[in-house]
Amino acid sequence: MHLFYKIFLALFVIFIGFNLYVMEWDLGFWHEENAKFILSISAGIIGILVVFVMHTLSKFTEKK
Repeated sequence: MHLFYKIFLALFVIFIGFNLYVMEWDLGFWHEENAKFILSISAGIIGILVVFVMHTLSKFTEKK
């Protein structure tokens, strides 16, 4: 994996972990106060998926 992809993968994992930490679990997962954290977590998950797709596409171009 390229260094560029590893850096972004680490940032997205830290981002998701921080949002899980600051979420107020006593209010419930779908509470209005937690909506911003759920949105941030979903953006981090999409970011991780994009990093893996970009890495896979870069491996295809290297094989040619």
